[in-house]
Amino acid sequence: MRILHLIQRYWPAIGGAETHLHELSARLVEDGHEVTVATTDALDFEIFWDPRRRRVAKAQESRDGVQIMRFPVRHLPIPQLGYPAWRRLLWILSRLRPIPVVWMDYLARYTPYVPDLWRWLDETNDPFDLIAGMTICFEPFSTAGLRLARRRRIPFVVYPLTHLGAGRAPGEDALSRFYTMRHQVETVVQSDGLVAQTETERDFYLTRGLSPARAVVGGPGLHVDQLLGGDGERFRAQHTIFGPMVAAIGSMSADKGTVHTVEAVRHLWQQGHDVALVLAGAILSPFRAYLNRLPRADRERIHLLGPIEDSTKLDLLAAADLLAMPSRTDSFGIAYLEAWVYNKPVIGARAWGIDRLIEDGADGLLVPFGDIVALSDAIAHLLSDPDLRLAMGRAGRAKVEQCHTWSHKYQITAELYAQLVAR
Repeated sequence: MRILHLIQRYWPAIGGAETHLHELSARLVEDGHEVTVATTDALDFEIFWDPRRRRVAKAQESRDGVQIMRFPVRHLPIPQLGYPAWRRLLWILSRLRPIPVVWMDYLARYTPYVPDLWRWLDETNDPFDLIAGMTICFEPFSTAGLRLARRRRIPFVVYPLTHLGAGRAPGEDALSRFYTMRHQVETVVQSDGLVAQTETERDFYLTRGLSPARAVVGGPGLHVDQLLGGDGERFRAQHTIFGPMVAAIGSMSADKGTVHTVEAVRHLWQQGHDVALVLAGAILSPFRAYLNRLPRADRERIHLLGPIEDSTKLDLLAAADLLAMPSRTDSFGIAYLEAWVYNKPVIGARAWGIDRLIEDGADGLLVPFGDIVALSDAIAHLLSDPDLRLAMGRAGRAKVEQCHTWSHKYQITAELYAQLVAR
């Protein structure tokens, strides 16, 4: 098969979607298929609305046999205000039923604005047997891929990675409505194949008209053997940490639950608990501003690592007593799997999709999103009971080995691709 994958960022940018798509692409190449990834030159996530952020210099290169094509991100005037305003306009239009979806698809092409990529997709004669797009919150990539697939009369597969939020129903809270707008949902429903992260995501689109025959539950996996070898004692010695430790891994923002994790640990500090908090991942600007507003004494107690290498992450996972990521903007959360590999319990938010991954009370704890007291109590509960932490961590490790290895997850996607192309 000759396959085109579309995504807003790709290696060497670090993120769950980026890692997920590269693993699939590299495995497809190993199986004898040709894979091209068309993406942007974004290295920092915030470059989509901030021209000052970092880019990847090479327009074309190959990694693990995957051919990578990068197209430059452009910006409208006053992008730091214009980008969120444009997304807000799309949200408003989504709620106005008379507005045709095709208009919204056209307007979405400016968020992000990658005109050279849109032009290439309109004009390319490169032969492909299947096209796939990942992340529906950057819907113009998938919409453009679907349009090309229809012209070529070849199948289109979508990996929405939908953030379904923490409202009363999937897609019902204020934030998730930006990921479930009419034109976004229509792109998924019109696709020939859906690879959902969880049963919750799959069911969300089935209730909106997608045929069950076109949907599978895949999601990311792990290479367990490649994650082993972390040295917890080395990490603790390097950072002078001797007592209980809470790790938070991922992009730092309020919606990811990082602010709530900091506030929960501060609450424990006020109660006299000696708890170390380690934050690793991209530091987004709003979170940096939040940190700067904290009392200096509290800031100095936080171990703020920023983006880290894989070897450091493994040491951190080995050293930590638990992972806290009470996010409402994750469709899955591979960090939970990585913590389970090290037999560590996890704390997540009671959000749609996450509640299908974490079994509350068995391999981790779920707390209401934004409830700092509940999160603080959950952290204290786990830190006070080492036997419970070990039991939950082992339950999570067993779940990973049974359901979440790449050998298992890749086969689901490979079979879907083969079936669609054969048709």
